Amino acid sequence: MFKKFFTAVLLVTALLATGCGGGEKPAENPDAKKSDGKLVIYTSMKESLIGGIVEGFKAKYPDIDVDWQSAGAGKIMAKLEAERQSGHLMADIIWTSEVPDFYQMKDEGLLEQYTPAGFAEVLNPFDDYDGSFTAARLGTLGIVINTDKIKTPPETWETIATDPNYKNSFGIADPALSGTAFMSIALLEKQFGWDYIIRLHDNGATKSKGSGRVVDDTSEGVLNACLGVDYITAVKIDKGSPLKMVYPKELLMVPSPVAIFKNADHKDAAKKFVDYLMSQEAQQKVADAGTVPVRRDVTLPEKYNLPNPEDALTNGIKINYSEVLADKDETIRKFSNLFK
Repeated sequence: MFKKFFTAVLLVTALLATGCGGGEKPAENPDAKKSDGKLVIYTSMKESLIGGIVEGFKAKYPDIDVDWQSAGAGKIMAKLEAERQSGHLMADIIWTSEVPDFYQMKDEGLLEQYTPAGFAEVLNPFDDYDGSFTAARLGTLGIVINTDKIKTPPETWETIATDPNYKNSFGIADPALSGTAFMSIALLEKQFGWDYIIRLHDNGATKSKGSGRVVDDTSEGVLNACLGVDYITAVKIDKGSPLKMVYPKELLMVPSPVAIFKNADHKDAAKKFVDYLMSQEAQQKVADAGTVPVRRDVTLPEKYNLPNPEDALTNGIKINYSEVLADKDETIRKFSNLFK
């Protein structure tokens, strides 16, 4: 699976090295990284989410420096493959939303088994949990509408595949680049079949470069609506964009796992970060950023219309992640061929 991203390695290495999304520049070489003592996190989370959590962690552990780098899940996996080829993984922690990648990394022996402190207090969406990775949020995707363009919110997923209001004006992030986009397509296919994806295409749905771009286009009125991530949409709502997140009853819930690499240079610091990420303090930051936490003892902001953690776990479309992993390449191929 890693090798299928290898052709993008040079581009990705340059992208992450320039600090796309935040954080400090990664060390130039393994020896430099070992000497500077920085905890290195690769994540697909946007700054609006990861930034506040890192700040909270550094306030609790001021002696631990943190270097976080943000990019799409596909680009992160390509970066990791390049590092594997060089013989040294630079990252200590990975936190994305493409669950199948974590099963693949687990199977390849890359992940440390670690059950974080307070695990009994969090909701766990993985029936086969063994500590290799832990859900840090129960991310949701819904139909994001531009309220200046759409006056009557859609009640079902079928609406956007048939209603003229969405003809040539509904966007989906590229599942080859975005882990949440890939998982959302897998969930929709599981619930409604591939024919539903074809109907979306036939109603003029378009492919966007990323999860942030597709929400931007909807905010700016380029699109009437999109398949959008909760906390990315929340940032736009906070800035006054005419957006509303609509959740049909078939809920798209995508866990965002966090894992520690088995050969991490800063394993003790990594464990402290994962412990903090599961704490009530950090999970409140997750909720305040506009996404669903994995703890029940936090307050959800009413303005985001988020499902509570129990409902997100219970009502989310169920999927076999091993089967998703086996079908991943074919799903992306079919989508890419359809949305050329």
